[in-house]
Amino acid sequence: MTEPNMSLVTANISGAGSDNLGYGAGNFYRPFSVFSVLTLTLLAMLVVATFVWNLLVLLTILRVRTFHRVPHNLVASMAISDVMVAALVMPLSLVHELNGRLWKLGRVLCQVWISFDVLCCTASIWNVTAIALDRYWSITRHLEYTLKTRKRISNVMIVLTWLLSSVISLSPLFGWGETYSEEGMECQVSQAPSYTIFSTFGAFYLPLCVVLFVYWKIYKAAKFRIGSRKTNTITPMAEVIEVEASRQPQMVFTVRHATVTFQMDGDTWREQKEKKAALMVGILIGVFVLCWIPFFLTELIIPLCHCDIPPIWKSIFLWLGYSNSFFNPLIYTAFNKNYNNALKNLFSRQH
Repeated sequence: MTEPNMSLVTANISGAGSDNLGYGAGNFYRPFSVFSVLTLTLLAMLVVATFVWNLLVLLTILRVRTFHRVPHNLVASMAISDVMVAALVMPLSLVHELNGRLWKLGRVLCQVWISFDVLCCTASIWNVTAIALDRYWSITRHLEYTLKTRKRISNVMIVLTWLLSSVISLSPLFGWGETYSEEGMECQVSQAPSYTIFSTFGAFYLPLCVVLFVYWKIYKAAKFRIGSRKTNTITPMAEVIEVEASRQPQMVFTVRHATVTFQMDGDTWREQKEKKAALMVGILIGVFVLCWIPFFLTELIIPLCHCDIPPIWKSIFLWLGYSNSFFNPLIYTAFNKNYNNALKNLFSRQH
């Protein structure tokens, strides 16, 4: 069965790839159909918005001195990976869509595109994981997780993030599968089963397990603290207690069944901060899972079972994954008043 003429065009993992295209005489791409023009316009807007928003976050971190420390270094690393997704990966993927899922730009550019695609998207995913881990430790171990320790651990996580992403993205260049087919004009991530398992687990399933575990632990910690916040009551003896002033015997104080209650009327500053951080991490993780899980499920299953899905669904899953790079800075800045104020100051200085 052929696909609709107006179906989207897609690449493969983290941006790459077109597999068996199935474009025959009755199945060709119509770039000027209303649906195609509307869809490609929206995708182009997504590319621009992703680049601009992440660039603003980076400029804010660079210009504001108080942001030159943890956890803002983790946010900067995430913004760098997302800027690279918008600048180096999404535009070529959009060109791929316009060409009807055919790669017409040669082997070298194909390999460069695939490498940056896997590198940037994997780094973006692991940066989300690093931020979740940092929030988890700051909430559950705030006494041991000092500023010095936090700085050291965050720097280690950033280095490991980019190192692992580089290993996953560059492996096909050293013979682990093929990314380009000149005959079929295909450009896709290596479909070798061993590489598929390695790349999908390293780029998604492992960080997925980490972030789900982290949020479960944060939820348990929050639930424990709420349960432990009980009213503390001191009740003296039931009998009457009379207190007479030695110099003024006419003054007698009577206390009956006195009860002293210590009750917190509201959350402490730290508890409010932790609740906000837990909510931010929960939304960040939730959006990350929703954006990437459809894509990585198909990426793992298709090469192993030698089956296929309609091209339009591949396009939807691919760009849904790309959209995570757009949502990341929105989620983080929405829960940080300092970023909002810094962004406002950044714009106000331009006028």
